Amino acid sequence: MAEWPEPDEQNGFLVEHARLLSDSLQHWSGCGLIEPGEDEVVAARMLYFAPFALLSHGTGSDPLFTYANHTAQALFEMDWAEITRLPSRLSAEAPLQAERNALLKRVAEQGFIDDYTGIRIAASGRRFYIEQATVWNLLDSRQQHCGQAAMFGLWRPVL
Repeated sequence: MAEWPEPDEQNGFLVEHARLLSDSLQHWSGCGLIEPGEDEVVAARMLYFAPFALLSHGTGSDPLFTYANHTAQALFEMDWAEITRLPSRLSAEAPLQAERNALLKRVAEQGFIDDYTGIRIAASGRRFYIEQATVWNLLDSRQQHCGQAAMFGLWRPVL
């Protein structure tokens, strides 16, 4: 299985993936992550270092994360190599898997949601509560489903 390269200057901060995230969100919500006419490499860099969490995972029976910006890496206490080898289901504790599965089913049916709240778990076992997350289906250039993405700017520790 090919490992996703970490976003950096040499690969344009994975500008093609940033465009996929943005175009898919634009398709579902009418608002993208990259403004028309904006330098896409600059935009991809800004997304990677944004103060909100941005993640995506691929397709398959147990999809792996394909992207996690710096904020998401810090929240989940994993570096790029670790998080892109993690099945996305492991971002939630086992008792919360049913809730997570219901969320993903709702997104699959509707295309996107912008009201998700739930508990996630970091590598250390520290739990945090995310609020008002936007979750959307990713569509490739042929409008075929190729994963899901999530973005959230509100979180707090679970005590």
